[in-house]
Amino acid sequence: MTYGVVLFHTTSSAMRAEKLLIKEGCAIKLIPTPRELSSDCGIAVRFCWSECQRIKSVLEAAGVEVDTVRQIQS
Repeated sequence: MTYGVVLFHTTSSAMRAEKLLIKEGCAIKLIPTPRELSSDCGIAVRFCWSECQRIKSVLEAAGVEVDTVRQIQS
């Protein structure tokens, strides 16, 4: 399955994103940030890649600071 991960600069941004995305009904999961992707924040949000545009839209509309959104295989 193909997943996406949202990487953040801060833990507080990751926690805020989780709260917003769950409220919007998005199927997400907080995971430890894969070390090969980033060493900034230890928490990332994982989601089904097909929901990428929706995830980005929700976070952008709420002004959540995002480092990057990456596609990963699992």
